[in-house]
Amino acid sequence: MTRFTALLLPLLICTASAQAAELSASVDRSRLNSGETVELILETDDVTQFGKPDLSALEPLFEVRGTRQVNQLNTLNGDNRATTRWIITLLPKENGSVVIPPLQLGEAQSQPITVQVIASDNREDKNGLDPVFIEASLDQTSVYVQAQAILTLRIYHSVSLYDDSSLSPLQIADARIEQLGDTRTYEKDINGLRHGVIEMRYAIYPQHSGLLTIAPQTFSATLVDTAPSQDASGPKPGKLMRVSSASIPLTVKPKPLTYPVDAPWLPARSLSLSESWSPEPDHTQVGDSLTRSLILKVEGLASSQLPALPATDVNGLRRYPDQPVLSNQSSDRGIVGSREEREALVPNRSGLIDLPTVDVVWWNTFEDHLEHSSLPARTLQVANNPSLQIDTPAGTLQPSTADNDTLWWWKLSTLILACTTLLGFGLWWRARWQPAIHRAAQTGPSPRTLMDDIKRASQANDPHATRQALDAWARQQPETLADMAARFVPLSDALDGLNGALYSETGQHWQGEDLWRAIRTIPAAERVQDPVGESGLPPLYPK
Repeated sequence: MTRFTALLLPLLICTASAQAAELSASVDRSRLNSGETVELILETDDVTQFGKPDLSALEPLFEVRGTRQVNQLNTLNGDNRATTRWIITLLPKENGSVVIPPLQLGEAQSQPITVQVIASDNREDKNGLDPVFIEASLDQTSVYVQAQAILTLRIYHSVSLYDDSSLSPLQIADARIEQLGDTRTYEKDINGLRHGVIEMRYAIYPQHSGLLTIAPQTFSATLVDTAPSQDASGPKPGKLMRVSSASIPLTVKPKPLTYPVDAPWLPARSLSLSESWSPEPDHTQVGDSLTRSLILKVEGLASSQLPALPATDVNGLRRYPDQPVLSNQSSDRGIVGSREEREALVPNRSGLIDLPTVDVVWWNTFEDHLEHSSLPARTLQVANNPSLQIDTPAGTLQPSTADNDTLWWWKLSTLILACTTLLGFGLWWRARWQPAIHRAAQTGPSPRTLMDDIKRASQANDPHATRQALDAWARQQPETLADMAARFVPLSDALDGLNGALYSETGQHWQGEDLWRAIRTIPAAERVQDPVGESGLPPLYPK
């Protein structure tokens, strides 16, 4: 056994190492200008690797400016996970689409990554003479009102700076401002001189048409003095530098005249509309709860700008909506806002139920025209639910068809009279030998007991227990709950509130007092009365 374990242990270690041998690759940005650096991040959780990745495949297309290694130990649910990360600073040698080739680390290999290198203009030749300068640019010169324009601020410095730098806050009248991601830092060669770059990006949404001017932004920092200081205990020497960007005009166009007047204004670069069901509505029965999710994703707008989607108001479906879920995601082309609306749909009848088309009107700012995105109409086929069928109370007489044969009626009447006479004589004879008071036998819970169960569950605000007690009580009634609710409005409203608590996420807030009050106030002729009192004895003086 010991020998077998000794042979099996290395095999298990090798198997675990092979499964964990994975080298992932990512970059801090996929679009950059010529002369700028990009950071390649390689990460592995293979603890058996002690070497470094082979970077020789990068030499034809990139200049490796620096490499640093970061080791981390993370704990998740009691499990320790060690990772090793290499951060490699690369300077592309060519413009256009440049592919970072796969890199090798032991048996693991990373995936290739494509970055776009855009040729820079010559406007930086003059600024390159200054040790610190700031550049502001917009991705477009004109936008529609409430559409997205991206402002990029880049601070270049060819000298070292202390960490006391600051940038004036971006403030634009009549415009919403959203920062895109975190501040980026990288390097760029300008006229053969290496510059550090601090980059910030903002999404701007003008609220009024006309000319919008973005005021100059001011950056201040203290330059590190390379000359040796005579007084080591004194303040750090350095020169305070303050630079400002140029003001930028932005033309804001009004909403096009061809856009529908009754539709919400949605200027976006792209838009997608999708839906999902839980469970799938392929085999639906009356009373089943279906959750429908409508998801709207828009590139170029924040989630707070997205309108509500059309509600599923269809005859035959009860609708219980949830609060919408809003989220934003930053990308190289700005903000991608999403809005998800979930609603519980409960069929209350069988047959075919048609759901209408969901249509969203929006303006394509990339191609500059009106577009429609829609979900096609669909039909739900709802079957009867046998568990919701209420049994007919025992002893209920079904109406018979009248017989026109007079002789038959005479024979039937004579037979009934003879039987009742004999039955009455037998009961009289039997009663002579029985006690004066006889407790009535009861084969099931009495209506009063069922009413107590409804009262107890509703006053405890428990929707599930209330529904069970209500179904048991309804089986002893001469008519169904639906018939009573149709003739008695307070009961119908109370049942809607109970169903809403059962099929939505608001059940913990349900209050059962309205349902109990409605049950108690049903006219006495519509309820089955308990023929015996709480004591189980018949009344002393029957009326």
